Amino acid sequence: MIIDHIGIAIADYDRSKKFYQGVLATLGIELVVEVQGWAGFGKQGKAEFWFGPDDIKQQPMHIAFAAETREQVDAFYQAAIAAGATDNGKPGVREIYHPHYYGAFVIDMDGHNIEAVCHRSDNA
Repeated sequence: MIIDHIGIAIADYDRSKKFYQGVLATLGIELVVEVQGWAGFGKQGKAEFWFGPDDIKQQPMHIAFAAETREQVDAFYQAAIAAGATDNGKPGVREIYHPHYYGAFVIDMDGHNIEAVCHRSDNA
């Protein structure tokens, strides 16, 4: 991941925890740690995506999670919509970024624009 870690404020910890556990599992990302009211998600034991109480008002953020395959992007989108997210861009190629940019966008329950993206030209 190009970003070491990122944190966002959320309104309902349990709701967000359930949402992100289901949605991020499609990308091989899991809950790594919970500490002082914050949840840290990542791979191989390293928490890179954090959320916690809305102590500091933040504007909605955009966060793009790396997917290894286009199928993972599709699964992420389907899981997010099923978990209550709002569509903000169905899975597909976005050539405006580059010819192989395959992404999907959803708005989570706190208004954050959450994306899964695969940069591969195929699933080889």
